[in-house]
Amino acid sequence: MKKRMLVTIFVGTILLMNMGYSNRVIAATNVNAQIRIPPPPPFLIPAPPPVVVIPRTYVYAVPEIEVDILFYHGHWYRPHEGRWYRSRSYNGPWAYLPPRSVPRPLIELPPDHHRIPPGYRRIPHRDLKNNWSGWERRRHWDRDREWREGWRRGPEGREPHHMEKGEHRPDRGPGRGRHGD
Repeated sequence: MKKRMLVTIFVGTILLMNMGYSNRVIAATNVNAQIRIPPPPPFLIPAPPPVVVIPRTYVYAVPEIEVDILFYHGHWYRPHEGRWYRSRSYNGPWAYLPPRSVPRPLIELPPDHHRIPPGYRRIPHRDLKNNWSGWERRRHWDRDREWREGWRRGPEGREPHHMEKGEHRPDRGPGRGRHGD
């Protein structure tokens, strides 16, 4: 009888300990629900695109395409349906960017940033790739009158061209026209 009572107490203690342990396991369970946000529809650019620097920013836009594709601080950005996406390449793949991670200069772009006037200087892709970080570090565009004044129309309805003495033109090189043509 004593032996049976000891076995019962022992088994009861084991059961109580297991119940307490399982309650702690259940309490430590974590529910993690992730919502997958699909990328924007593909938009392929067949060749490395030229860009234009958006006045008073260090954000560059790909001109004359049907979607906004922007370059800033070494990444490509694409807004789509109220969300932002980022990529290492102008053709994607695009990864969703939470609102808190979108760089402030992109959020603060002027509403008409995509309306690039005809004749506004194009910067070849290779120049952007090789120089963007140096341009930012040295505040290159701060010395450019056209960049400081913004996109204003001249008397004939086309963008005026201003060059300051000693100004470096990244889109000009041997055999290139006034706007990198």
